[in-house]
Amino acid sequence: MAYKTINPYTNEVEKEFPNATDEELEAVLAKAHQLYLDWRNDSESLEDRKAILHRVADILRERRTEYATIMSHDMGKLIGEAEGEVDLCADICDYYADKADEFLKPRTLETDAGKAYYIKQSTGVLVAVEPWNFPFYQIARVFAPNFIIGNPMILKDASNCPASAQAFADAVLEAGAPEGSLNNMFISYDQVAKAIADKRVSGVCLTGSERGGMSVAAEAGKNLKKTTMELGGNDAFIILDDADWDLVKEVAPQARLYNAGQVCTSSKRFIVMADKYDEFLEVLKDAFSAVRMGDPTDRTTTLAPLNSKSAKEKLEKQVELAVENGAKVYYGNEKVDLPGQFFMPTILTDITPDNPIFDQEMFGPVASVYKVNSEEEAITLANNSSYGLGNTVFGEPEHAARVAAKIETGMSWINSGWASLPELPFGGVKNSGYGRELSELGFNAFVNEHLVFEPKR
Repeated sequence: MAYKTINPYTNEVEKEFPNATDEELEAVLAKAHQLYLDWRNDSESLEDRKAILHRVADILRERRTEYATIMSHDMGKLIGEAEGEVDLCADICDYYADKADEFLKPRTLETDAGKAYYIKQSTGVLVAVEPWNFPFYQIARVFAPNFIIGNPMILKDASNCPASAQAFADAVLEAGAPEGSLNNMFISYDQVAKAIADKRVSGVCLTGSERGGMSVAAEAGKNLKKTTMELGGNDAFIILDDADWDLVKEVAPQARLYNAGQVCTSSKRFIVMADKYDEFLEVLKDAFSAVRMGDPTDRTTTLAPLNSKSAKEKLEKQVELAVENGAKVYYGNEKVDLPGQFFMPTILTDITPDNPIFDQEMFGPVASVYKVNSEEEAITLANNSSYGLGNTVFGEPEHAARVAAKIETGMSWINSGWASLPELPFGGVKNSGYGRELSELGFNAFVNEHLVFEPKR
């Protein structure tokens, strides 16, 4: 596995990083495990970690454009979107530093049999396998809570954003974190399996594809290691008959095009009542046709390239498969006369359940639009998916909330596109994975809830 920065706008190889050896992996495991023991046996180390995490947040904010540019070169993200990602990472770090005492306090348990409570403790070294689409955010949301808990982390990031992963790890060290806190390693999947099997590793968190999740979960299960998995989505965007159409027009296009559509929680399936179907198609078409493709570090660019040549080729094949099986192209699907890995925003209609693309996630600026005749039909269609990550419902707020509660998903947004905040739990059901990141739920993912019980005498 070659770790390279191949700028998806210029197609040039800008940086290469050597793969780690087995000896280097062993050294990191030993250092991280010793750090876990040190933290576990030092009750005062929490105060240090809180201060360090606040300093990480400061460094991120101080260098937001520098870090954003690194991300843009790694995987093509728009510079403004990348700066927003850096800001969110800083907020996540501050959030967990601020909430540390509250989240770690012992919890009293009600029992007539005596005195009982549980304390939250670290469990050991974790392995984090993270993707390329949010190169800083994906790291921050697993690193920050586990750093506070006292779980050192070995990071295996995507091979096409190595500069971003290293920049984040370097910022953690610069903030004063002990060596071994966050270990960015350019390792192979065989080495990931070796790390998971190691007795010093207590758990694995992964964000990625279903195939990757199955492989890592199987390895973890074989070795009885706890896991959390976020494995993509095919999120529905349901527009009810009492929706505010001015708001729909404002939100819907960007709910699909943000980060060039390379977001697990992007709205991918737009479900519209029949009487508004044609109007909605024109809304999307007008917005999609107005994008400006170009250099992602140019602030006038509004649509970035896809992250890699392989990603573009995969999306091309998916659209081709959809059309071969009866889907119609309402707009787009034309070649883009630019050197980078650009994909023209595309709108597909007439996708039937027997179309092989019906239950696939398309990771890029492709919107599938469905016509329904009733609210019940919309709910049934939204739930007819092997995924269950996020969901959006537009309508009168109480009505929309009732509909959202009927969707088989981990997250729902009312009259809003998807969003991420430190205090909101993130995760899904079905093939979208299990477990949660962010909020107190994410904090508890890899803690030992240690019961202490003193019976009555």
